[in-house]
Amino acid sequence: MNNTYRIADKTFSSRLILGTGKYPSHEIMRGAHLASGTEMVTVAIRRIDLNAPKGESLLDYIDRGKIALLPNTAACFTADEAIQTARLARQALETNWIKLEVIGDEKTLFPDVAATLEAAKTLVKEGFVVLPYILDDPVACKKLEEMGCAAVMPLAAPIGSGLGIRNPFNLRIILEQAKIPVIVDAGVGCASDAAIAMELGCNALLMNTAIAGARDPVKMAQAMKSAVIAGRLCFEAGRIEKKLYANASSPLEGVLGK
Repeated sequence: MNNTYRIADKTFSSRLILGTGKYPSHEIMRGAHLASGTEMVTVAIRRIDLNAPKGESLLDYIDRGKIALLPNTAACFTADEAIQTARLARQALETNWIKLEVIGDEKTLFPDVAATLEAAKTLVKEGFVVLPYILDDPVACKKLEEMGCAAVMPLAAPIGSGLGIRNPFNLRIILEQAKIPVIVDAGVGCASDAAIAMELGCNALLMNTAIAGARDPVKMAQAMKSAVIAGRLCFEAGRIEKKLYANASSPLEGVLGK
């Protein structure tokens, strides 16, 4: 099994990236991160109180010696907003990595593709390592790759919906043409969803609500870790071809009377 993969200049062993929102407490968030084995978590820079007293900020509950921060531009609705938020994140958190989100619709939280492309182009030119949240659109994903994004993050379903992989066929096209990591972002609800994404060949998964919103976030984090490992193993092993009719496990050739 290929236990590692690279995004830009960093190598990761865990293929599970987690969020930091919606947890019942910072302590439970920290427990879930530990249980998942994650090596990178995303944080919404616009929702962090950078002046919070020691021990009151969620940043105090992230072991930055083991877990890399991936700031995001959540709650941005224009390219300009996202660009300014990315610049703030680089200054405040001392990282040029950014998960780019430019939302186009408040109800579905689907990304604004045109604005995402516009913002990505600017941020790549400014030296950011850009990981854009995008629709499961092969054309948009290819354009983002060509302009220099470090990975693409197509959604599986609307953010927080838990609907699972709604369009595996588009994801297969994206995976077939991509020369950069493909990270499924948004929509995963349970361990089987995570396994399916990895079985398709995705390099990693980013999830938040499926774990943070579970009855037992720490236990769900363990389940997702196992699902990601199993799904990746399945992809690397190579599944059997699907057939319409039965194919006996014990061949009939050589059986008496045959």
